[in-house]
Amino acid sequence: MPAGPSIERRVGLLIGLFSMIFLGGVVVRALSGDGQAAPTTSSSTNTIVTTTTDGGSSTTLSERPSTTLNALTGLRLEPVASGMQQPTYAVSPPGSDRIWVVERPGRIRIIEADGTIGPDPFLDIQDRVAFDGIEQGMLGFALHPDFPTDGRVFVYYVGNSANRRLVEFTATEDAADPESERVLIDLEQPPRSTDIRHYGGMLEFGPDGYLWISSGDGANASDQGQNPEGFFGKILRIDIDSGDPYGIPPDNPFADGGGGPEVWAYGLRNPWRFGIDSVGGHIYIGDVGFGAREEINVLPLDTGGGSNLGWANVEGTICFQEDPCDPTDYVVPALEYDNPGEGCAVTGGHVYRGTAIPELTGTYFYADWCQGFVRSFRWVDGEATEQLDRTEELGSPGQVNAFGLDGAGEILIVTHDGNITRLVAVR
Repeated sequence: MPAGPSIERRVGLLIGLFSMIFLGGVVVRALSGDGQAAPTTSSSTNTIVTTTTDGGSSTTLSERPSTTLNALTGLRLEPVASGMQQPTYAVSPPGSDRIWVVERPGRIRIIEADGTIGPDPFLDIQDRVAFDGIEQGMLGFALHPDFPTDGRVFVYYVGNSANRRLVEFTATEDAADPESERVLIDLEQPPRSTDIRHYGGMLEFGPDGYLWISSGDGANASDQGQNPEGFFGKILRIDIDSGDPYGIPPDNPFADGGGGPEVWAYGLRNPWRFGIDSVGGHIYIGDVGFGAREEINVLPLDTGGGSNLGWANVEGTICFQEDPCDPTDYVVPALEYDNPGEGCAVTGGHVYRGTAIPELTGTYFYADWCQGFVRSFRWVDGEATEQLDRTEELGSPGQVNAFGLDGAGEILIVTHDGNITRLVAVR
């Protein structure tokens, strides 16, 4: 017959029984309605998909430590800084307590940890930036993934000839050298352009280490969106660590022909803002519509290359230049809404991956520049689920130019009137 439990085993059993009784009491108290909000314990596992330069991918699991928080009762916007001049973007390196803010006239300023704005700009190139039209100016900014060890920063701006420029500067943590400018891309508006608009301008590094760029159709819908060869109406992807002035990622869909080697996706009108969710493995693209639909497209990072999002044959899920049309011939938007009516210009945002509000993990936030609403959804099994309008609880922040992420992964909202706010929990 088996031997009875040892003394150590008996002690362990008693401790386990005591723990069960104690935890049971905690649960009973949490449900007893004693007037206190029950604490919530959150622990989740993040799946991180990393695309390698040879086209392969690896998957790792990152376990977040458990945290005990009071129940989430709402969200609010916490002021971070004000008085910026028409800011167009905000970003921080992971772990940093500083925020770099892009101002449309041609400056980048740093918000310090205490909320003060540094007296001297991080970069000032107002002498070479045009911002006559509302869609002109300094539009995008990205720090090298190894910044400040690799002291390069990247800027997308409209030059004095209404040309779009992607440039590189060398920098320290406190300042970039305006005389170090190195031009990577310099393009005039396309032939038959009807206006000084549709520049796009978002910059972001993906988990692959490549620089992703949004480029609008230059107000020339007829020739650009459905032409995979050009730079206009596209999401571009380049390797800034090789080549002259840059290299082409070998797994770009047209690296070997059939389209522009820099092109990753096409069929876009004015993808003003996109966000790369490295954890979920998707890119979320907010594409500003013409006069009927605003849309957000969600593409997988590993298989979405070469996607045709439809413009200008279709606008969202309705026919435009192609009539009759079949919208399913193209990537169908993850979400669309009426223009005019619900809004007039979508501002794409980011997926929440911070730690302060674990209940929001995986939630994507976006806005409309005209209506001033803030909304969200979760992308689950190829569908936009849990669609919510957050405007009533947050209040309208105003004309949202961009969403950003601070160094802890918390959501920032950047408005045209110069305010930077942070999305925070009410508990």
